Amino acid sequence: MTSLKTRYLIFFQYIGTKYRGVVKIPSTHPVLGVENYLEKATEALCPSVPCKFTISSRTDSGVHALCNSAHFDVERPEGLSPFSEEALVRTLNKALRPEPIHILAARRVPRSFHARFSALSRTYVYRLVTGSSHRSKLPVFEWNLCWDIAGSHLNWSAMQEAAMFLVGSHDFSTFRSANPDMPFKNPLRTLSCLKIRPASSFLTHHCLDSDLRFWEMEMTSPSFLYKQVRRIAGVLVAVGQNRMQPYHVKELLEAKHLMAYPANTIAPAKGLFLKEVEYCESDLVMEQTKSEEQPD
Repeated sequence: MTSLKTRYLIFFQYIGTKYRGVVKIPSTHPVLGVENYLEKATEALCPSVPCKFTISSRTDSGVHALCNSAHFDVERPEGLSPFSEEALVRTLNKALRPEPIHILAARRVPRSFHARFSALSRTYVYRLVTGSSHRSKLPVFEWNLCWDIAGSHLNWSAMQEAAMFLVGSHDFSTFRSANPDMPFKNPLRTLSCLKIRPASSFLTHHCLDSDLRFWEMEMTSPSFLYKQVRRIAGVLVAVGQNRMQPYHVKELLEAKHLMAYPANTIAPAKGLFLKEVEYCESDLVMEQTKSEEQPD
């Protein structure tokens, strides 16, 4: 029987605390990736062949996503219409229960679309809190969703000054980590935005400790190096704690070597969120619906 293939782009979110990152992990491992659960959920669609995902943005163990994206193809027997976006979202979300993974939206896209390579930019947010003498001082809902900084004060003006050195196109070799699973990539990256601003607890009105102050750092780039955001966040916090000066950040950039990065400075995974993956609208438009549905 001939199968018809339809490509979908999905936007999804998750709390990454219990997962070994977003990408698929061999099923024999005790801790799986978010992708394992997404693939399992597609079984509810009864596809002709198992669905395989292409994730736009890798996130590591303990890292969260307010909105990640991925594409996958669904093959159905001839005579069956493609799923509507609404039906796809509803079916996947039902199958994902009770995992802290949620499909936000789905969209049919051309077969040439690629969730990773078609992305224009990624935006990450790093959340942290000051004024907490102990983890127990935080609302329980924040324990794995922000970095609780020792002390009650950070020099935010110094952090802003240091951040200015990082904006723009640079060789970020010092701000990447070695990844044994991936070859070294071109270290040239363009950081188009780096904002440091006050934030709030996810449940502000239940935050009884008046000394707590929430902050976030937002960074946007077409792509990031492995652990680049966490290494930048860690250095900026070190500047805020006066363990480093803003000009030291410029020196780290100029060093262009990952071994120049100060030890025990990288920010923990729990405060990092993938906020958004941006695409060009024209890349998402189905211009030739009938031809897109023809069998391979």
